[in-house]
Amino acid sequence: MSVLATLPNPDPSAPAADLVVSLPDFTSAAYKDAYSRINGIVIEGEHEACDNYKAISTLLPEQAEELGRLARMEMKHMRGFQACGRNLQVTPDMDFAKNFFAPLRNNFQAALAEGKVATCLLIQAILIEAFSIAAYHIYIPVADPFARRVTEGVVKDEYLHLNYGQEWLKAHFDEVKDEIMTANKANLPLIKAMLDAVETDAAQLRMEKEGLIEDFLIGYQEALGDVGFTTREIIRMSARALG
Repeated sequence: MSVLATLPNPDPSAPAADLVVSLPDFTSAAYKDAYSRINGIVIEGEHEACDNYKAISTLLPEQAEELGRLARMEMKHMRGFQACGRNLQVTPDMDFAKNFFAPLRNNFQAALAEGKVATCLLIQAILIEAFSIAAYHIYIPVADPFARRVTEGVVKDEYLHLNYGQEWLKAHFDEVKDEIMTANKANLPLIKAMLDAVETDAAQLRMEKEGLIEDFLIGYQEALGDVGFTTREIIRMSARALG
């Protein structure tokens, strides 16, 4: 269910030629400068995801084996994106990346300390995964050949992580609905701020901001619908958080 649009998500396996895109100059100084920050973001994002799934397992010890598997997948993704940077001879800007994720990281850590499983899952397994999937969808058609292959493999795994969060929240929906709504209000605006922070760099990589926002919202709203929210509730939650 999408309450934003009926456009299908791009097929990550579709050949670049079919998507009629203009590829950037991967060797230019401007591209490499922008890529240093984007590459840092994806490396840091996968690293934090690994740590977050391990942390969630302390709240859900009965799910520790599955959460450990998800964490290991995220570490594998991190190494893949590190290789992407090396392939272009780019040093990732990890200081920028750590600051980029700081607001979401702080909110996750606060929720973890309070034992709020639903909030932790909304942040990591719904918001961040939907954000990542959207970014990877938009990036794949304009990526260099090496990074394209890596990212195509990563995005398939990310759907498993999104599904894990959806299934847990769906199974506990009645008891955590209010918590999810509160967490959405506090954290969804951070995604928009994060997109704004990398708009210029993303444009240098030929990643169009409006398409990224649309793809993210479609995935995020579909996840909320699967969890149990009505279309009216989802519209309200999106409007209040992003208005």
